[in-house]
Amino acid sequence: MGKSVEHWDKRIGRRLRLRDLHVLLTVVRSGSMAKAARNLSVSQPAISKAMTDLEHILGVRLLDRGPQGVQATVYGDALVRRGLAVFGELQQAVADIAFIANPASGDVNVGCNESLAASLMPAVVEQLASHHPGIAVHLRPMTRPITQEIRHLRERSVDFIVGRGLFQVPENDLNSEVLFEEPLRVVAGATSSWAKHRKLQLADLLEAKWIMYPPDEAPGTLVTQAFLQKGLPVPRATVTTSSFHVREELLRRSDYLTVVPACMLRVFNTDRLRIKALPVDLGVGMRPVAVFTLKDRTMHPAADIVIESVRAAARTIDPGS
Repeated sequence: MGKSVEHWDKRIGRRLRLRDLHVLLTVVRSGSMAKAARNLSVSQPAISKAMTDLEHILGVRLLDRGPQGVQATVYGDALVRRGLAVFGELQQAVADIAFIANPASGDVNVGCNESLAASLMPAVVEQLASHHPGIAVHLRPMTRPITQEIRHLRERSVDFIVGRGLFQVPENDLNSEVLFEEPLRVVAGATSSWAKHRKLQLADLLEAKWIMYPPDEAPGTLVTQAFLQKGLPVPRATVTTSSFHVREELLRRSDYLTVVPACMLRVFNTDRLRIKALPVDLGVGMRPVAVFTLKDRTMHPAADIVIESVRAAARTIDPGS
């Protein structure tokens, strides 16, 4: 009993087997060596040897043997209690593995900004509901540039991100797969006075009522860039908001202008023409929409299915809209 903890750890790590622990649990549960042997379909001498070996490894008596059978000692009772916890955790681990390995079920966390969530994810969710009803998708809103939002991927709070842009300097731990490229569009309500124009220049829009984005959001910085590149002042914002719902309502009600990713036109005009793209060139290049994942990270099978559904939905997007 004077052996050091280190010595015990070495002996347990090298010699204590789960099978012997299972035998002990069965003996205590059965109340006799003979019954345990029958339950395990082994000989009684094999049971006795396993218990003797286990007691020798631990250096204590685990069982009291008597005419009425066997009963756990205080040491045996302690090992049984912890052993039950060990086997309970192992059973749960096996269940977890089965759950993870089942591609028909699981929770998938997706990072996605509002416009891509609105234009891509409804089709994704519908497809999953039809073919993989056991998969639940949890959307995490992303409002900042992808270079900032990528931290959620590294922190494992999302399985993958659907976002715009690519990194100027390759990130060694990231994979990116471009789904499609799309432009930004200057838009107005379909019944507004702006919608009647057949040709416009950016200079024509300086005095319009503009719905702008917060300055730290990508569309806002690109609008600023578009006007400055033409040597024009940036129009004053009548309203500043991230919300596409607010944009749609204001565009339908009055002669407001704003800029949206081209994919949002399909969202705005689902059942009828509400919002119209104006014939004006922002001078801003096409922006790639990509799926971002971590390299060397084993993906949940359900996440792979969701990514494939995102690819399928992306193929239905008209980049020009």
